[in-house]
Amino acid sequence: MSNAIGNDPEDEIEASRAPLMDHLIELRTRLIICVAALFIGFGVCFAFADQIFLFLVHPFTVAQKLLAAQQAGGHHGPFDLLLALVGLKDIPSTDTKALGLVYTAALEFFFTKLKLAGFGAVVLTFPVLAWQLYRFVAPGLYKNERGAFLPFLLASPVMFLLGAALVYYVMLPFVLWFSLSQQITTAGISIQLLPKVSDYLTLVTTLLLAFGLCFQLPVVVSLLGMAGIVSSKLLRDGRRYAIVGVFIAAAILTPPDPISQMTLAIPMCLLYEIAIWCVWLIERRKARDEREAGTDVATI
Repeated sequence: MSNAIGNDPEDEIEASRAPLMDHLIELRTRLIICVAALFIGFGVCFAFADQIFLFLVHPFTVAQKLLAAQQAGGHHGPFDLLLALVGLKDIPSTDTKALGLVYTAALEFFFTKLKLAGFGAVVLTFPVLAWQLYRFVAPGLYKNERGAFLPFLLASPVMFLLGAALVYYVMLPFVLWFSLSQQITTAGISIQLLPKVSDYLTLVTTLLLAFGLCFQLPVVVSLLGMAGIVSSKLLRDGRRYAIVGVFIAAAILTPPDPISQMTLAIPMCLLYEIAIWCVWLIERRKARDEREAGTDVATI
């Protein structure tokens, strides 16, 4: 009987209690670590800001080369751009002029690199930030909750990277190809795409954030299911409304073309189904644990 009482979850929480001042000191320590990590990440990303920007511009460069090859008599399209970015298709070596990106203010590119470094710092240091958050809230969680929380810390950056990869290798090729195909060059007029460096970075980072955050859907819904806020039945019953909401969100977050909207909406619908499955598994596990706990109590 004493062993059963000693292993009670409430005893675990009581044993981890600390005075308010200790909590504030620990919070200060965690915040200092997070700020230091962000500063270090910012410095590293700013030192390599040019290389990071060139990496983000690479799809634009490849799209321009493929479009020039198509205009020279080749047969290329957005799917060829996708294949070229993943290394499954050779990039044509055409005699095209360098990609033109402009900035119209003296310090525009400098501030663009600052924004890029800030964005990169958050992405680069996310594991540190998430770990510090977990270490701060872990004493207030039951032992089984701490064990269940860790997989979500791992799943969150993985899902964000999947969303970012979808942007870089699928979304951007279609958007850039569509944009470049709108250019007009005749004997009397030339209409060319000359995006500003700040506008291009804003487009890319907005898409990366939108897709990365939308891909957190299974993680967020699973946490809500673990907390008992939503159930698999509720999610299944609200499927039609969720699909409408997904397409509305896709129309708001993506450029105004149907391909871009479908590129976000279809994965989101699939992720919603995955979220239902995850919540169903959590419910089964909870039911099994409750049955086992009931059996242990009956035995005692």
